[in-house]
Amino acid sequence: MNRCTWAINELNIAYHDTEWGVPVHDDGALFEFLVLEGAQAGLSWDTILRKREAYREAFDNFDPAKVAKYTDAKCAKLLLNEGIIRNRLKIKSAVRNATAFLAVQKEFGSFDKYIWAFVGGETLDNKLKGDDVPAKTEISDAISKDLKKRGFNFVGSTIMYAFMQATGMVNDHLVTCFRYKEVGGR
Repeated sequence: MNRCTWAINELNIAYHDTEWGVPVHDDGALFEFLVLEGAQAGLSWDTILRKREAYREAFDNFDPAKVAKYTDAKCAKLLLNEGIIRNRLKIKSAVRNATAFLAVQKEFGSFDKYIWAFVGGETLDNKLKGDDVPAKTEISDAISKDLKKRGFNFVGSTIMYAFMQATGMVNDHLVTCFRYKEVGGR
C-alpha cells in the first residue's frame, strides 16, 4: 500500500491513514489542532501524538470556554503534568488562544467559518508528486498574520501550514498515496 513517505511507524501510520488531511469543520477539533500544532513547535509530531490523550485530559477535552478561564495556579499545575509538553509559554499560549478563539467564534459565528474562508471553504489540492511539500505558503502567511492581529500566539506561518494539512484545508497527500483520493484529491 502506497503512503506518504513520512508515515513510517505505527503511531503516525494510524494518524496518516485515518485523520491527516481529512477536512475538519468542528470547532472543538479545530481548537484541539490549534493547541497541538502550537505545542509541537520545535518537536516532532510523533511526540505530540504520544501525548495527545494526556493533552485531552489536561486541557478539559480542548473546550476553549474552559481553557480560557485557566488561572495562573492551573497553569502552574499543568507545568507539573508529565503527560504534556511542560513549557510555560506553550501552556500560557493555549489559554491566550482559547480567549482569542472565543472572540473569533463570537465575531464569525464559528471558528470554522473564519478559518475555512482563507481557502474559500474548499480543500486546496496541491497534487504533490514528490516530497517537495512546502513548509508554508502565502495563505498560511495570511492566516498567521490575521491570527496574530487577533491576539493568538504560537501561530507562525509554518505552524499554520501544518494546521492546514492536519485539518484538511490543504490536501498534501502524495498523488501516489492511497489516501490522496479518499480525502478529496482530483
